[in-house]
Amino acid sequence: MTTREPVELLGLLADDIRLRAFAAVVLAAGSTGEVAERAGLSPHDAVRALSRLETGGLVSHDRGAWSVQVGVLREALTTAQPAEVPEDHGATDPAEAAVLRAFLRGGRLASIPAQRAKRLVVLDHVARVFEPGERYAEREVNALLRAFHPDHAALRRHLVDEGFLSREHGSYWRSGGTVEV
Repeated sequence: MTTREPVELLGLLADDIRLRAFAAVVLAAGSTGEVAERAGLSPHDAVRALSRLETGGLVSHDRGAWSVQVGVLREALTTAQPAEVPEDHGATDPAEAAVLRAFLRGGRLASIPAQRAKRLVVLDHVARVFEPGERYAEREVNALLRAFHPDHAALRRHLVDEGFLSREHGSYWRSGGTVEV
């Protein structure tokens, strides 16, 4: 069995006549006449469609009967790779964007960076969930940080130690970091 590109197979099925012929074979139409009848095609169109599908490897003709080559579809599925789309974290600086891509997965921190320079980039990103001028109770801070990382206490401590958040009498507020205007 020759490996087919998934796009090539989709292209074969994108044609309405070939799709109808393929569906008829899937639904156990064995002969060319049965395929034409079930698909509502002329015998000529059925032959042309089946010939093209056979050339593409989706169907085969053996002992007077057509059959679907399910293995070709399965193989195409296993070789198909979705296009990797990098996450956009809103950083305009390429170096910052690279750090955020390295440490954030689906909006969550995979880990807190050990290197201070990288940690500052990540903390600046995290600090943006806090509105400047607004005060937050510790439980609110924990809830917001838990969305980024399960160790919200370490994250909170880093934010305070690096000057992104300030704390007084159990109340927190944003005191540093990038502010979007």
